[in-house]
This record gives sequence, C-alpha cells and structure tokens, in this order.
Amino acid sequence: MKAKIGIIGIGRLGLCLALNLERVGFTILGVDVNTDYIQSIQSKTLTSNEPLVESYLNDVEKFTVSTELSSIIDPEIQLVFICVSTPSKIDGSFDHSAIDNVCDEILKLTPPKNKTHLVINSTVMPGYCNSLNERMSQHNYTVSYNPEFIAQGSIIKDQQFPNQVLIGEASEDVGNKIEAVYRSFCKNDPLYSRMSRTEAEITKLAVNCFLTTKIAFANSIGDLTIKHGGNQNNVLAAIGADERIGSNFLRYGFGYGGPCLPRDNRAMKKVAEQVDLELPISEATDQSNDLHRRFQLEKFEQNQAKDEQIVFSELTYKTDSDIIEESQRLKLATDLAHKGYNVLLKDRKNVIEQIRIIYEDLFNYEVLRDD
Repeated sequence: MKAKIGIIGIGRLGLCLALNLERVGFTILGVDVNTDYIQSIQSKTLTSNEPLVESYLNDVEKFTVSTELSSIIDPEIQLVFICVSTPSKIDGSFDHSAIDNVCDEILKLTPPKNKTHLVINSTVMPGYCNSLNERMSQHNYTVSYNPEFIAQGSIIKDQQFPNQVLIGEASEDVGNKIEAVYRSFCKNDPLYSRMSRTEAEITKLAVNCFLTTKIAFANSIGDLTIKHGGNQNNVLAAIGADERIGSNFLRYGFGYGGPCLPRDNRAMKKVAEQVDLELPISEATDQSNDLHRRFQLEKFEQNQAKDEQIVFSELTYKTDSDIIEESQRLKLATDLAHKGYNVLLKDRKNVIEQIRIIYEDLFNYEVLRDD
C-alpha cells in the first residue's frame, strides 16, 4: 500500500498533482482555504478547463480535502507538497508571503512526532528554501524544493511525461522519497536532477529564461528576415536544424506571455541584482519581446485600412488555455484598438467574459461555441 501524502494548496497545479498521485494508489489529503472550492471537489461538481481534471476527479476514492491545516499532522504523512501562489512583486522578485503564512500556521500546530518533509512546488527566489529550512527544522520539519515544468492546459499530461524531475533536496534520504513518488506515476523515464535547494531554485528560473530568450530570438530573426524580403520560416527551420540549437521554441509568431515565462525572466534579473551581478540578457529578452510586438503593429498599420475590421481569435496566451495573462496576441489587439482600428475578438465564452470585464467596449466581441 502506497503512502499518504499531504498537499497544501489545491489550485490548478496542486489539484492535478493530487489526482495523478491518487490515481496510482496514494492516499491524498488536500488542504485549501477556499471553502466553496473544497465543497465542489468533495461533491465532484468542480468544473475545470484543464484537460482530464473532471474525469479524474470523478473516479477518485482516496482523495480527501479540507480547510483545516491541522489535518496534515498525521503520523502517516511524511511528505507535504506546498503548491501556493508566489506572485511577482513590482521589482520582479517573487512574493513568498503565501508560503510564509502557511508555515506560520503550521508552526502553531503541535509539532509532528515523526519528521515531516515539506516540499515547495511554487517558484521562489534562490536562497528562500534554505532560509525556510532553518526556520522549520527546529520543529521537526525539513524543506525541499521541487518545482514542476508544466504548462496551463496540459498540466496532468506534463506531470505524467516530464523531461526532468528537479529536486532540491534537504538530504539524500528526502530526495529518495520525492524521487520515488514521481517514479510511481510518471509514464516515461525522465531525468532526475537532484541537487541543493539553491541550485534547483536557480535551475527553475534559468530553464524558463532560456525559453523566453529562444522565443524572442526566433521572432527577432523572423522580423529581420521579413525586412529583407525573405521567408522567416525558411530561415528559422534552417537554424533549428543545427542540433546544437534545435527547433523547439524556434518558430515565428506572437511573443511569449502567460503566468510563468515573463515573470521568471524578470525575476532572474532581480536575482542577479541581489548579488551585485549584471545579467543583461533577461532585460534584453523582455525588450526584444516588446519590439517584436511593435514590429507586428507596424505591419498592421502598413497593410490594414482603419475602416476595415481586424479579427483576432484565440486570445489566450497559448492554445488550449483559458488564461489571458500577458497574452501578446491580446496586447497587439489592444494596441490596434487604441489606435482607432475596428477590432473584433472571437473566442470562447469564458475568455471573452474575462476580456470584456477589463476592456469593456474597446472591442467588438463574438462568442464562439465552447467545445
């Protein structure tokens, strides 16, 4: 019989992790502060745009949810994953207050008799998990760092088929426990990258920053090729054919956006500043992303009359998502609308509703049939 695991914060990421683990035999205790959300999970009436969530939830038998944090103090629970939000601050660094608040509440509880291992899934600044471990170790807890490389709209699949599992381990023994959990539900054979907490914190940011740089580079070279009258796709395909570079994320299109890549890129700049190191590539990547959107805007202005309607569809930051955060397609549509163009947005109902709340009558809207 597999172990019992606690998960604090069962939003998109935490819920998908819980469902994947329960499906292979773990008993899962999920804790969240949102009472209505908890009730929808208990009653199996939760609606989600994340693929497989509803069907997996309907089948669960060993997944218990609660608003009571005290329920994690259970001698059968050795691993507790913490999957709470760490939003960006104005300066680009991550706000750790949600994790701090969870740990404040944990410390108010009776210390566990058996050593309990807290596993941070949220993206954090380098050095944070070390400082948290110093605080929690006095109360029979360890802290490890285990961020996931997933995308909204494919979380369950991404968890099942990771390229690597990144573990910033409190000790070799704890790292073994975390690795064993992933080996039990991963359907492929990923690389298990085990290292110190700080090394893992840097790795998480660096991976996403490299992706933003590659996307921005591809779009910049594409813009350059178009300026010279060439076909950008021919050039990028040839660049990507070099095995030292590879073709993944080397395609021409809209810039990067969403809830992860832009903020991780900005955080990396702040990480460097904190140790008096210049790291201009992060700032240059953001500038390149903005310049690409300006290039696209200029092309529209050159080729589109203002009395002609411009239609944008799929306004989310990526296909198969309902998230509009930092969507470059939506930003471009907004730029055009502010310049007086007649812009029609076509998307699913929940996406259009999000946009309408923010932009009101700036656009014309058409709701497409939901799948």
